[in-house]
Order: sequence, then C-alpha cells, then structure tokens
Amino acid sequence: MSKAIENLESAQQAAMAIRPEVGGFPYFAETLRRAGVTRNVWTLPACQSLFVTNDGPVVFQGSPLATGMMDVPRFNREALISALRRDQAGEGTFPEFLASSWSAGVVRYEVDFTARTVVYCGCNGEEYLEQYPAVELDSSHVGSGQT
Repeated sequence: MSKAIENLESAQQAAMAIRPEVGGFPYFAETLRRAGVTRNVWTLPACQSLFVTNDGPVVFQGSPLATGMMDVPRFNREALISALRRDQAGEGTFPEFLASSWSAGVVRYEVDFTARTVVYCGCNGEEYLEQYPAVELDSSHVGSGQT
C-alpha cells in the first residue's frame, strides 16, 4: 500500500470519528486538508472518486449508482440544493446524497479543500458552486499530522 493510500485512509477514519452528524462535512474536509488532500473529484453515476494528495493521486471506485446505457437527468439546481440541505441536516446517508445528486443531473463534482468550495457540474456546462465554512479542529483530530 502506498503512502498516499495509507495517509488518505488514516485521515478518512479520523474525519469520520470526529464529524458531527449534522453539518459534518466541513470537519471531514478540514481533516483531509490537514492530511495533505488538496482536491476530490467525484464522477457520477460511476461513483468514482479521485483524491489529489501531497503524496500522490488516489482513486476510489465505489459501487455505481446505475449500469448500462441510460439518459442523463437534466440539471436541476433546486433539486441539488434540496439534496445538499438534507445531507447537511444529517438526513440520509452519503450514498443517498450521491443518488439524489445524480437525479438532479450532477455528473461530476469537485471539492477544493484549499478554497473550501464544491462545484457541482451538469453535462452541458451547468455549475453550482457552494462554499463551506472553515472550522477549527483539535490537534488530536488530524489524520497523519501533515499540515
């Protein structure tokens, strides 16, 4: 296992341990940022996640939301915002959030851990950008100790 994978797994475990159920994403994101993760790009409906880290890129292949040929849902900003607010309120699971995002026409989203932004993209160039707040973490909550 590479240093990049070890560091990412350690940071993800630390992040899941400290993130509150409601409004937890900024804590998760800050833990990854402090561990040297700079970007995370999700591709839907494949559920492929690319993490760009200081130790090298890592790809994670999750369970696809669908298989075979299908129509891409039309980008629906309001449905996406609704899915985001449900997730931020701790209502539902992460796989449910991914499914709701796909249903809202999101084919890709990118988290920039330095700028604290997430850009959700449709297949025709549509975008919705959301910023998330900076949070303070106790030093014991940092994944591998990288800053």
